[in-house]
Amino acid sequence: MRILATSFLAAFVSFVPLAPALAQPAQPDSVPAPDLAPRDPLLASTAEPRPITLVEAVDLARRNSLIRVQARGRSRNASAAVRSAYGAYVPTLSITGGGTRQLPESGDRTRIDNGQVIVLPATPWSYNTTISSSLQLFDGGRRLYELHQAHAEEDASETNENQQQFQAVLEAKQQYFNVLAWRESEVAAIAQLDQAQQQLKAAVLRVRAGNATRSDSLRSVIQVSDARLTLSEARNNVVVANASLTRAVGSDVPVTAAGEDSTSLIGISVGEADLVKLVEQSPSVLLAQAELDVASAGQKVARTGYIPTVNAAYNYSGSGTERPFAFGTEDFDYNGSLRLSFNIPIFDQFVREESVVRANVTRDIAEAALRDAKLAAHQSLAQSLADYRNAEERVFTQTATLSTAEEDYRVQQRRYQVGASTLLDLLTSQTTVNQARQTLIRARFDQRVAKAQLEALVGRSL
Repeated sequence: MRILATSFLAAFVSFVPLAPALAQPAQPDSVPAPDLAPRDPLLASTAEPRPITLVEAVDLARRNSLIRVQARGRSRNASAAVRSAYGAYVPTLSITGGGTRQLPESGDRTRIDNGQVIVLPATPWSYNTTISSSLQLFDGGRRLYELHQAHAEEDASETNENQQQFQAVLEAKQQYFNVLAWRESEVAAIAQLDQAQQQLKAAVLRVRAGNATRSDSLRSVIQVSDARLTLSEARNNVVVANASLTRAVGSDVPVTAAGEDSTSLIGISVGEADLVKLVEQSPSVLLAQAELDVASAGQKVARTGYIPTVNAAYNYSGSGTERPFAFGTEDFDYNGSLRLSFNIPIFDQFVREESVVRANVTRDIAEAALRDAKLAAHQSLAQSLADYRNAEERVFTQTATLSTAEEDYRVQQRRYQVGASTLLDLLTSQTTVNQARQTLIRARFDQRVAKAQLEALVGRSL
């Protein structure tokens, strides 16, 4: 068994890139330095993204985000509906004209003028032109309620646009902070690789001096390989995060975070009591209230189906065969009509009843949605505040933990170099440092995101 283990270690060393440094009498400083350039040729050929600040990312998201553009489109449609509701009070006006050719052509025509018979040539063409206008004089208030409903829908659309704007900003901030987190992870991976290479140098020196076994050097080689893998993963994640940020802000060119944004970690400037008041007027609650106003107006519109209506229409037309479309001249014969009508709805196969029921159901759902929106806003406030406080405490704790772990690693590294400690103690200390770095990075990311979620919830900067 001992012979088999020795053969395995020898075979492993032969496949490790740094094995020549261990098997041959090379100098300790022959260990390669960290390779900071991307190894993937595809990534290396990609254009460098343009750095943008957090303020620029937020501004781009407000203008280019898909949900923001969709919300703006709803607002434009609502504004057009308001104009249409006002237009219902204005009479309609239309002009029509046409020409008819008779086939086969008829014979000569006669006309009596002052007792004399006049023979006219055949005219197979005849023309007509009509001007018509109509207006509903009384509709039981339907147009008024429809106007109120259109205004309510316009208000709801504007509120929805404001909410979607904050959602777009939240998404942009999350992706921006994600870039910062992975960039910190890349820096931490570089530091981890540097530590592993320094450790490998010390192991090589101790093995050559006979103060350590080949196991120490092999473990150090594995640590270097793991550190390189961690660095490669961090760099790839930075590339992916940059692409996600570019999409979130709707940029035509690749963008990346400009750097550490110190303002993103500043504490919340509003007290908890004020946050409770703000959440009562949060964008989600205001949107639910606006939707309830729309449903209430729709309920009134549906009830007008039981009220009689009065309509007026005027029609003025002319026709002739002498000249095409000679409307307004003596060549046409003219006639006009004014028509007043009223309609009393008696039975329409329960269509009105169905409309009223649907309107009542819509209003009931809107009331429940408003109540749920208020409860959900308070729930989200409690959750986001808890997340922020936990992350803030973790940042404070992990900062101290990382400082302690780095000091312990420094001591263990010195002790190992002079033979006062084992490689296992050094590796344990190094693992603690790496874990503390990653935990601190995650805590910073969670704190930034929790604050951004609070801002999106209350609809203002904190």
